[in-house]
Amino acid sequence: MTLPLRLVTFSRSTAVLLLLGFSSGLPLALTSGTLQAWMTVENIDLKTIGFFSMVGQAYVFKFLWAPLMDRYSLPIVGRRRGWLVASQLLLVLLIAAMGTINPSSGLFSLALLAVAIAFCSASQDIVFDAWKTDVLSAEERGSGAALTVLGYRLAMLVSGGLALWLADRYLGWQHTYFLMAGLMSLGLIGSLLAKEPAQAATAPLSLRHAVVDPLKDFFQRNNAWLMITLIIFYKLGDAFAGALSTSFLIRGLGFSAGDVGLINKSLGLIATIIGALYGGALMRRWSLYRALMVFGIAQAVSNLAYWVLTVIPSHLWSMGTAVFIENLCGGMGTAAAVALLMSLCNRRFSATQFALLSALSAVGRVYVGPIAGWLVDSWHWSGFYAFTVVASLPGLLLLRAAKSSLLSLNQETPFVARTQYFRYYSLTTKLFLFGTTLAGIGLILMVVTGLLKLTELPMTQPLLGYGIGIAAIATLLGVALDVAARKKAT
Repeated sequence: MTLPLRLVTFSRSTAVLLLLGFSSGLPLALTSGTLQAWMTVENIDLKTIGFFSMVGQAYVFKFLWAPLMDRYSLPIVGRRRGWLVASQLLLVLLIAAMGTINPSSGLFSLALLAVAIAFCSASQDIVFDAWKTDVLSAEERGSGAALTVLGYRLAMLVSGGLALWLADRYLGWQHTYFLMAGLMSLGLIGSLLAKEPAQAATAPLSLRHAVVDPLKDFFQRNNAWLMITLIIFYKLGDAFAGALSTSFLIRGLGFSAGDVGLINKSLGLIATIIGALYGGALMRRWSLYRALMVFGIAQAVSNLAYWVLTVIPSHLWSMGTAVFIENLCGGMGTAAAVALLMSLCNRRFSATQFALLSALSAVGRVYVGPIAGWLVDSWHWSGFYAFTVVASLPGLLLLRAAKSSLLSLNQETPFVARTQYFRYYSLTTKLFLFGTTLAGIGLILMVVTGLLKLTELPMTQPLLGYGIGIAAIATLLGVALDVAARKKAT
């Protein structure tokens, strides 16, 4: 395992990627798992705790305000670093403010702060992702993604497991949040150490250009819809496997919560870090397509480790082995997937385009939970984990179909514009935007009515459901057009 160690050789760029990755990952648990634990200790009812999971939707819809961060610059330390510093300073203040509130007496204020933290954290991610895309060359993207994952996962360990331990044993919840706010200063150090791109891309000239031009630039490319679908499906099987892994180990296999916490969280984290570092090291020598294919196959096969647990006697060593294998391969796939997103971005619109693409990549992770629960009820655990392998196959088939486009990304050549079916592509794009707009409105209504404890409007669920359905149909139509255009060209 010498290759991963080469990646962590100290340098200024290594330090920046680790610090900014840490800053990116720290707020997530503070508004999700750690906050849920605090509310549980304070005897908040489960329905309210469940509703608080909605604050994380900012990470999915961050592409809506990403154009603002592409168009406008703050008058401090540069186009990218200015927004980084601003979002990090706000996060320090907001996380500290959470430490002044008791959930049992200030639940509404806590909800507003959690939403604000998620918004600022998603905004930080927008600019960090854009900065990486701007400064990393094609050869550096794999290792850059791996270092980011390393910093991100370490932060989640600190704001998740370590924060829970400190709050329970030593500091209490409020002082723990004060400590986490102080640790956000590491991100500020990373922002100040970071360099603006040597050849900075010209910012969009107007807000209209910041919103419209990035979408036109992407959706007018050859195989754009094929790439979108690949992004959504590449880690779908991995998302299904991880959606209910904790419940599977506790309820399905009968392990104690303590054993699962120790092995699934700690060993799983170590395996993910090793996988990301090793995957990033291999990507220095491999093409992006080869890395995506090899790691994608590894992701799919690794899900069989959980299936094996359903047919053999339960032991800690077997659980640890399965958790390590699945997280190791998942970490390798994550490094390749992040590198793919960076490769698909035009540096002039990197903030907006990366935000859109990363939101699409999060669809599986965010929304497979309810489907996974239904499948387990219908097929039991063994059938479900066999299905997760099958769910990985569409992503691999799409990857094979996109081989020529992916190989060209390694050459850093200009993106190829489409030359066929302009009218149909235009209609498909408008249909997709219409669907996502409907879904966004429905989600906003759901969050607002929930926060204000109002009766849910009758239109909320139809807007959300029909919006997602329309966007899915548009995506399938776009893929069909990509395939037809390629056949016609040949």
